[in-house]
Amino acid sequence: MNLRLILIIFLLAINISSFGQSLAYKTLLKGVYDKDFPLMHPEELQNLEDAIVLDTREKEEFEVSHLKDARWVGYDTFSMESVKNFSKNQPVVVYCSIGARSQNIGKKLHEAGFEKVYNLYGGIFHWVNEGYPVFRNASKTEKVHGYSRTWGIWLNKGEKVYN
Repeated sequence: MNLRLILIIFLLAINISSFGQSLAYKTLLKGVYDKDFPLMHPEELQNLEDAIVLDTREKEEFEVSHLKDARWVGYDTFSMESVKNFSKNQPVVVYCSIGARSQNIGKKLHEAGFEKVYNLYGGIFHWVNEGYPVFRNASKTEKVHGYSRTWGIWLNKGEKVYN
């Protein structure tokens, strides 16, 4: 191998394993998200005061930790009944582990007439990796449900929990 190739491999390995959002994670998310479904980045959500934040993970995941003031709606058990009292004009931000499940729920909300639905870019994994807090009840926690050991590799910060 020549020195240039070794350097490129080394830089990719560093990028993938330790600094912020990796190239591999960005590539994964690009393949998961529909290009026409709106995304909201964590820093944008921090500045959006009137948004309804919906956690579309399963109850066990939500109970480990969630975004502050998030409301659990689930994925397998999701029902439009759980959002019937929300204003369809108010911004809604959905999230899950990385954004695949939440995008599906977001599409259902949009089809039901919710006008401003956004998928949280990178889900709770990216949120935590970027240093934003998660909560269990009203208290901050470092614990995050890793969904599975396979998917948990994308969670670089916090304490991974599997149950």
